[in-house]
Amino acid sequence: MRDHPLALTTARKAGLIRFALAGVVAGGLLTGCASDDKSLAYQTDYGNHRPLRVVGYPSAGSLETVQKAVWRLADGDTDGLAALAVGDEHADATARNWVKAFGAAAKEEVTADFYDEGSVRQVVVLYFAKSGRVKEIETRIGQDDAWGLTLDEPDPTAATARPDWAPTNPGGTGSRTSGVQPADRRARGSEGG
Repeated sequence: MRDHPLALTTARKAGLIRFALAGVVAGGLLTGCASDDKSLAYQTDYGNHRPLRVVGYPSAGSLETVQKAVWRLADGDTDGLAALAVGDEHADATARNWVKAFGAAAKEEVTADFYDEGSVRQVVVLYFAKSGRVKEIETRIGQDDAWGLTLDEPDPTAATARPDWAPTNPGGTGSRTSGVQPADRRARGSEGG
């Protein structure tokens, strides 16, 4: 028994409609991905680097900024690190100092210990597990309301100095505090708060 010619045409039309819809959906997805270059670049960076361990309470902006800073260190990307600066005239020199001192260590396990409340500014201590190095950095919102880094350490000695107030291990003190400014913490020592 033969199929009715009209039924075959209807089935064929349904197949063509499904194929056309799949093409529209796929095209829309590809266009959406292409238009969101920042998101794609972040995902690529994320896939190409070791995961960052996190202690404390970062904001979304401070976490993303610190993650990018660690990636730029690991990649030896002084220009990319300097581009994260928020209004600092010493960004290029500081980025060179940081990459030279911490670049190799950033390729291994890194823990970021976020201190205080992070709505507009947050102090972060980076612990480089394999080398045992420790680095204090500051994330903050810049004039354009975007998060960035304070890069104001053109002196190599200052850029590589271990913070005297930070605990030996991540999460040891202060990361659980709220509203204590770094100068207040230094004055108190490492008692937290």
